[in-house]
Amino acid sequence: MVDRGQSEQLNRFGQGHPQQGDEASRTNNDLSENERSESAEKKGTANRGFAAMNSEKQRQIASQGGRAAHQQGVAHEWSKDEAREAGRKGGQIVSRNREHMSEIGRKGGQSSGQRRQKTGEEKG
Repeated sequence: MVDRGQSEQLNRFGQGHPQQGDEASRTNNDLSENERSESAEKKGTANRGFAAMNSEKQRQIASQGGRAAHQQGVAHEWSKDEAREAGRKGGQIVSRNREHMSEIGRKGGQSSGQRRQKTGEEKG
């Protein structure tokens, strides 16, 4: 029989703590917070699974999921009214940021001015 103090020293296979070379066999739960952050720094990222994939692979998988949902008939289909409402809400949120709206207007004005200059040069 193993008492509580000894059971904490046993790993999931009933053996003692891993030797120095056995660190790779330790699970993330066995690592302290400091060891986890050091391990993440060595790998370059703490992301796993979907988050660790490059963006092209993520897009490919998400696209397959979307197609499957449509084939099964469980995907959400936007009605015109739902799309209009969502666009309206999004526009309200974006327009709250006055600095952002000012920048958009400035870019639009510059683009419009450049277009007028080009058409004026062509006519003249």
